[in-house]
Amino acid sequence: MQRLIYTIGITALMMGCSLMNKFPSENYYQFSYYRNYYQQNDSLIFKIQNPLKCPLRVSISSKDKELKQLVNLFDTITLKENSDTLLKFYFPFEKDLEINFRSAFGSLNKEIKKVTIAFPFCEGKTHKILQGYNGRYSHSTNYSRYALDFDLKVNDTICSADRGVVVGVIQDYKYGGATKQWEKNDKSNFITIYHPHSGLFTQYVHLIHKGSFVNIGDEVEKGQAIGLCGLTGYTNIEHLHFNVLKPSYSGGLVSTEIEFCGGYLGKNLKYKDTVKNVQKESTITK
Repeated sequence: MQRLIYTIGITALMMGCSLMNKFPSENYYQFSYYRNYYQQNDSLIFKIQNPLKCPLRVSISSKDKELKQLVNLFDTITLKENSDTLLKFYFPFEKDLEINFRSAFGSLNKEIKKVTIAFPFCEGKTHKILQGYNGRYSHSTNYSRYALDFDLKVNDTICSADRGVVVGVIQDYKYGGATKQWEKNDKSNFITIYHPHSGLFTQYVHLIHKGSFVNIGDEVEKGQAIGLCGLTGYTNIEHLHFNVLKPSYSGGLVSTEIEFCGGYLGKNLKYKDTVKNVQKESTITK
């Protein structure tokens, strides 16, 4: 009987590991926006709507020779929060068009201000650093270079590092893994928050399935609970991946250095360092 129980236990463990590493076929996106185009008489008309409470940059591209010359004239369009635009161009060609839209958060014209933010977990709690700036494992790209990994466990509470508005949420993935497939196609649950007073964005990555407490458009306060830590996406270790981002001329967002309440500088935080979340009101530093 003991051997049978042992066998069942090992089998259940192996099944659990198999499920944990199951790579999802679905693709979820952190936000959606309306974009469309149509031909009317001798004109080509683009209609784009930004439903978010943050600026949104949209670029249009096409492999069509005539259309490519046209869309290159205006390059990237920046829409203000909760706004739309209608673009009309002379285009006397009747043909089936293949047009692609790409979007990115933020405006390149908005000044980025340095602020002091809270750690992304509950006030008074202490946690260790598992990976700091320029970490070899997963902090080596422009998008993640100044990210920090904290040793939160599954179901630990994640808190907003500063006041802002939610502009992105993914919470429908269930699994995580550390293979090349996961690295190339990271399918994590995460939350993105925009902070209008600084122009920065913060991201909180690896939430559990259905682990977000917030929705797009919600306004959040500094230190507010926003979700639960998990083990989704490119990882096999329980932790919270936290990243502060700013708009980039490369077309998207790039990671940026940050200072935390309590006198902690992100660049000084190394593996196994212990930090305590002592919240104070955000202050502009010169």
